[in-house]
Amino acid sequence: MATKISRKSIKRLLQATSFELAAVFIVGMGLSPMATAASAGGQVQQQYFASAAQEFGVPENVLLAVSYNESHWEFSPGVSNDGGYGIMDLRAYTPTVVSGRDGKIVKNPNSISSDYNTLNKATQLLHVSMNTLKTDQRQNVRGGAAVLAQEARDLSDGRLPTNANDWYSAVAKYSGANNTGDASTFADSVFNTIKTGATSTSGDNQSVNLPAAHDVQPNTHGLSALHLTPMSVLPPTGTKAECPKTLSCRFVPAAYAQDDPNDPTNYGNYDPANRPKDMQIRYIFIHDGEGTYDSIINHFQDPTAYDSAQYVISSQGNITQMVKNEDVSWGVANWNLNMHGINIEHEGFAAQGAQWYTPAMYQASATLVRWLSNKYHIPVDRQHILGHDNIMHGPAAGQASQHWDPGPYWNWTYYMDLVKGKTPQQAAADYVRSSSDLMRAPVRKGDVVTIAPNFKTNQPIITDCQTGSCITLPRQGASFVYLHTQPSDTAPLLSDPYLHPDGSAGTTVDSDWGDKAPSGFKFVVAGVHGNWTAIWYAGQKAWFYNPAGPDRTAHKSWNATMRPRPGLSSIPVYTNAYPEASAYPSDIPAQPQGTAYSIPAGQKYAVDDESVGSDYFYDETVNYSLPDDHAIVVGNQRYYEINFNHRIGYVKVGDVVISH
Repeated sequence: MATKISRKSIKRLLQATSFELAAVFIVGMGLSPMATAASAGGQVQQQYFASAAQEFGVPENVLLAVSYNESHWEFSPGVSNDGGYGIMDLRAYTPTVVSGRDGKIVKNPNSISSDYNTLNKATQLLHVSMNTLKTDQRQNVRGGAAVLAQEARDLSDGRLPTNANDWYSAVAKYSGANNTGDASTFADSVFNTIKTGATSTSGDNQSVNLPAAHDVQPNTHGLSALHLTPMSVLPPTGTKAECPKTLSCRFVPAAYAQDDPNDPTNYGNYDPANRPKDMQIRYIFIHDGEGTYDSIINHFQDPTAYDSAQYVISSQGNITQMVKNEDVSWGVANWNLNMHGINIEHEGFAAQGAQWYTPAMYQASATLVRWLSNKYHIPVDRQHILGHDNIMHGPAAGQASQHWDPGPYWNWTYYMDLVKGKTPQQAAADYVRSSSDLMRAPVRKGDVVTIAPNFKTNQPIITDCQTGSCITLPRQGASFVYLHTQPSDTAPLLSDPYLHPDGSAGTTVDSDWGDKAPSGFKFVVAGVHGNWTAIWYAGQKAWFYNPAGPDRTAHKSWNATMRPRPGLSSIPVYTNAYPEASAYPSDIPAQPQGTAYSIPAGQKYAVDDESVGSDYFYDETVNYSLPDDHAIVVGNQRYYEINFNHRIGYVKVGDVVISH
């Protein structure tokens, strides 16, 4: 069927560049926008911004920076957590979402004004269908530009600002935030992006560049015209939050109460302590809460939840502290690690990944973690900044039931670069492509390698079985590599005895962590066969695809290693670093040193070469009513932390030999 082109369209075509001309005609022929972009050499997306900026009178750098902060210029399929679509995150604000874990209907975050519908507004301004705005990249950019321009006119008596600095209030309005703190946080981030510049190549090979404008000075005086709720009248903050000044933080206490009036040992949801004076803080644990921001906060305010975290972070970058850092939160089902860790929950669902894990969330969380690491002298590496999925359950028998959040879609490479102080633009670069001699060096048997797949291009098949039937999840970046029993894609996946007690092979299910080597973990090379590398992993030889060049999924790195001491046929791997039995006073029950796995002679594992002491925090009652209640038992036994499988474990100092 022929396509009718209006006079306005013809004029528009005459103004377009060759790239856009190609896009318009190809779309008219019925090809998808994604096919259009790919066919034009990876520059069409950049041209969409230039054309929309000219058409609607929006400064191109403002339009680019807004999109960068909404989507990192990634045109992802489906809807984001706040009901948004496309690289401009045009929002429909659906009031509910479906849990990726149990299929239940849950409320959407309410940190965004539900009556600010940018998708509907763009539809009215452009007379383009909502479905087109959701799926067509060019129209999505036009929709965002049209909304920004309208907001600017409404705030300037019908006139468009002539200076990019005067678009600050329109950008704040576009955020959809209903309070001045969140609106200004978004606008500040946009203008910081304009100042520093940004460049990115998207998953569909689109290159977009925003040159730095170091002299930008946003005009913030018009923010009051938005009539937003001041931060000072938000819900009560209680105790002042322990947080860097650059973040939007508040304190809402988790419940601490006795649940059974006749039993002081039955209480929730944390334990008062005096850290780091009485217990060293040496870990930070990253979680997703399998729920929305408000639902997680409400959960921790229920004293029968028996669950808590120091911080909760929303997809918009808001932070609520709920347990003081000096106290012990109940986060990872491993008491020894809770004693020494700070738990940080993030809004979202592990199986839905990028729909919830937004740039704003990553940046706020990384800023907080960097501040905490400096404050408590926590090493900034993946041996001390861990996911819940990197923690062994305390009792050995509980490994299969241990949580696996934040899951395969948490971008550890990007996140850790942010924690280390890189700008979002620097962190978005793929560090696997570094020119470092160590990263480019050939991998040989006996080397230590760091698992480091390219998050953008590493999009393995992953299935989810939490809702009763297994489904294949949409392809998106993932932070692990699959492990096989032999150097072949057709070889069975590795099997963990707790997940597969019948000895069956591992699977592509998201919760099956036994066959997934996580990004940032270090392992010793057990063999090399062509493009395949074997590592010692969970007492087995595990193979993964690791070709030389830009598709490399692990690179050579330096790290100390350990092996069982000569004369020992195997050594136990412990789930915690508890004291020896003789260290406990008579009125405190000695805690078992839980052993979950073993390491045979001849195998080596990457080790943190500074050993840790053994201790146990005895906290039986809510009212300190038992002898030695809330005492800390310190032992003589010392341990090394190792990267053992998808999780860290501990080995006794006397059981191993360390090599550097």
